[in-house]
Amino acid sequence: MSSVLVLRLAGPMQSWGASSRFTRRTTESAPTKSGVIGLLAGAAGIQRGDDARLAPLAALRFGVRIDQPGTRIRDFQTAHHGVTGKSMPLSERFYLADAVFVAALEGDHVLLADLDAAVRTPVYPPFLGRRSCPPAAPLELGLHEDARLETVLESVPWQASAWYRRRLRGQGPEGLSVLREAAAGERSADALRDQPLSFSAAHRRHALRTVVTTTVPVPRPRAAAASAVRHDPFDALEDESS
Repeated sequence: MSSVLVLRLAGPMQSWGASSRFTRRTTESAPTKSGVIGLLAGAAGIQRGDDARLAPLAALRFGVRIDQPGTRIRDFQTAHHGVTGKSMPLSERFYLADAVFVAALEGDHVLLADLDAAVRTPVYPPFLGRRSCPPAAPLELGLHEDARLETVLESVPWQASAWYRRRLRGQGPEGLSVLREAAAGERSADALRDQPLSFSAAHRRHALRTVVTTTVPVPRPRAAAASAVRHDPFDALEDESS
């Protein structure tokens, strides 16, 4: 049996682009595999051009559960050339505000244990799709041994923020959407160009991957909301001598 690493992806803003180009930078409605693998690769200290070390991470089976869908927002950005001062084209950037997701990766236990440790003490700070989107709470939700992706995504407690659950007056949604890679022999409904092959700036490449969309019952939330844990992503930058 494989093991499954689980992450909680929550922050003021997230942005998970799969087909963004030029001046229009869109976001998917849920985290992409390439974005989450990039987060883990950075935490493990894998350099962008190291395709050999990236390959085992990209081979992990990926799934994500939408615990709190958030709100899509649009931002306009301007820039000027650093040398000539010439105005650059106006660009549109799309984000998900106040969203919470549970991401899970299935595969070799030793590799996932190393990634679990890397997330807890990352080489490079994690971000939720873009560098401007730091997580609002610790990412790690644990490593499940001898587990399957589908089972874990059905059983991990609902991770929605306390204020979001209060707004629903304790009723909660009827079910949670899950987007996961198809198992061997399983038919899929969609294909997304989101299988990372290389993050090199010179030849960034992605292949198609299969996506199955299902709905699972809402697992009972924890007694204490995960968002209640104090977390400041900039704590690591404080001068210990001060």
